[in-house]
Amino acid sequence: MKRRTLLHSLAALPVATMAGKLWAAPASKTRLLFVFMRGGYDAANLLVPISSQFYYKARPNIAVPKPGDDLNAALPVNADWGLHPALRESIYPLFTIGQVAFVPFAGTEDISRSHFETQDSIELGQALDGTRDYRSGFLNRLATTLNSDRSNIGAGAISFTDQLPLIMQGGAQVPNMALRSIGKPGVDARQAKLIASMYGDTALARQVRDGFVVREDVMKEMIGEMDAANRNAITAKGFELEARRIARLMKDKYNIGFVDVGGWDTHVGQGGATGYLAGRFEELGRGLAAYAKEMGPDWKDTVVVVVSEFGRTFRENGNRGTDHGHGSVYWVLGGGIAGGRVRGEQIRLEQNTLFQNRDYPVLNEYRAMFGGLFARMYGLDAGGVERIFGTKGQDLGLI
Repeated sequence: MKRRTLLHSLAALPVATMAGKLWAAPASKTRLLFVFMRGGYDAANLLVPISSQFYYKARPNIAVPKPGDDLNAALPVNADWGLHPALRESIYPLFTIGQVAFVPFAGTEDISRSHFETQDSIELGQALDGTRDYRSGFLNRLATTLNSDRSNIGAGAISFTDQLPLIMQGGAQVPNMALRSIGKPGVDARQAKLIASMYGDTALARQVRDGFVVREDVMKEMIGEMDAANRNAITAKGFELEARRIARLMKDKYNIGFVDVGGWDTHVGQGGATGYLAGRFEELGRGLAAYAKEMGPDWKDTVVVVVSEFGRTFRENGNRGTDHGHGSVYWVLGGGIAGGRVRGEQIRLEQNTLFQNRDYPVLNEYRAMFGGLFARMYGLDAGGVERIFGTKGQDLGLI
């Protein structure tokens, strides 16, 4: 092998950057998929505040119309909220049968409106006013907490990304592998064995070996699908294809998964009921619905959480887009959740209720929300929640 090929192959190994023991999940079949919408999406055009006249005044060009007969009108949720029409065929049917819930005014206390700083804040899941450990993401701490009971037996955690994200870094070893553009591996079995032998007497030996094992397992799962695709049996693209791949792996092998989806920074030409953002919603919605369908009977034991680092300005800007904001809307999906509702603390959206006269306020702090959710999902006590988030959980009735 050429040196450049070797280094590229090592960089792509699905192994964690932090040493540790692969964690054992609870004996229950509960699964969690965490979807991060990177870029700060416009939550006000996802869950549309149809009862707010100020919304329509503040967005003369990009507002989504109130529910009605028009196919471009918002889908009715309740008297105060509607759902973007791009989700008519994907998320809305799941919502109507109680398998999707939305939590508006959700987010972090970080008010920097910086993509990177706020993403870090959420992935760390730590208090902003203390010393922050950048080697400890909250999903890794969840894995560690679940593994503390040695009687638990399970599959593990995985990040479906090119690089191990901050949220998955920590003491529990977590593999990572991107599935969106999966194809023929750059390292064959003979080369993998050679590379592993080079690390035989080093501290990295186990990580390299485990990395190749994970890669081999994933490729075995995907080989049938790739053959079918060559015969034009699969037509889904983008996130929908990736979501189906994730579901197939999580059904049998993993209990906690993470994936991120970019393209949500809509400063210019955002669109309203149609346009750029609508297309992104449609793609994401199709992917999540495909994930639910692919899980089959296991969907009843699955929870999917969809978040973004922040929302966007309530008023449209001069370029018919929106700028960096604060509070957002989180999605929670699953076959066993208490969905079909808008959950959490809420207020009427008027000019005087905006945060700093521009954004959604944060009324449902994300660490408390996830703490309450994980407590219900995994039976964590108050001490377990505090070990993960450093704060008490708040049960929003999502499960």
